[in-house]
Order: sequence, then C-alpha cells, then structure tokens
Amino acid sequence: QVQLVESGGGLVQAGGSLSLSCAASGRFFSITAMGWYRQAPGKQRELVATITRDGNTNYADSVEGRFTISRDNTKNTMYLQMNSLKPEDAAVYYCQVRVRFGVYEDDYWGQGTQVTVSS
Repeated sequence: QVQLVESGGGLVQAGGSLSLSCAASGRFFSITAMGWYRQAPGKQRELVATITRDGNTNYADSVEGRFTISRDNTKNTMYLQMNSLKPEDAAVYYCQVRVRFGVYEDDYWGQGTQVTVSS
C-alpha cells in the first residue's frame, strides 16, 4: 500500500556533507510523523531526527546543529541535510513514516541507504 524510496547516500570525507531524501507513494490519507534512523554495524538502530506534519523537529544530541530534517507535504517527501559529517555518522540510514488510513495509522520503513564517512 505504501512505498518508500530513499536516495542520496554515498561516500564522503569527514567534514563533508550529504543529503538524503525519502519519497512516499501509495494509497493513503496523509502522512503524519516522519523520521530518520540509522544503524551502524554491530549497533542497534537509533533515532536521528523526526519531524511532524506541522514541521516540529526533534534531533538526537549527536547530530543536533549538524543535521537538518525537513519535509515537503505536497510531495510526500522528507529530507535530511547532513553537514560536518564525522566517521561515527557512518551507518545505514532508514526513513520511517507514519501513514494515516482513515481512522488508523501504520508505520512504514524505507529500504535503507548507506552513508560512509572516511577519516
């Protein structure tokens, strides 16, 4: 019912920047909350940033001031601008969206995109 397509990962040197995007498509009423998560090898998946439909944002302490989450509700797309990247930011980044179907909601995950940061 809902498809998520992530793009924008890649290899960057420490101190560099990358931008991720996550586009949602399918049959649904609306997208409420959206978020980015990441998982490094041998570690649990962790929250990076979230954004509500109204644009309220929340960031992990480790990325506050360096990453910016945004969304375009007209395109059902979310973005993550990552600046001043550090080697410890390297991980597979996943987008997550909460979709409303009438009276109920459900969560969906993207396929993940690899971010590699060289020191």
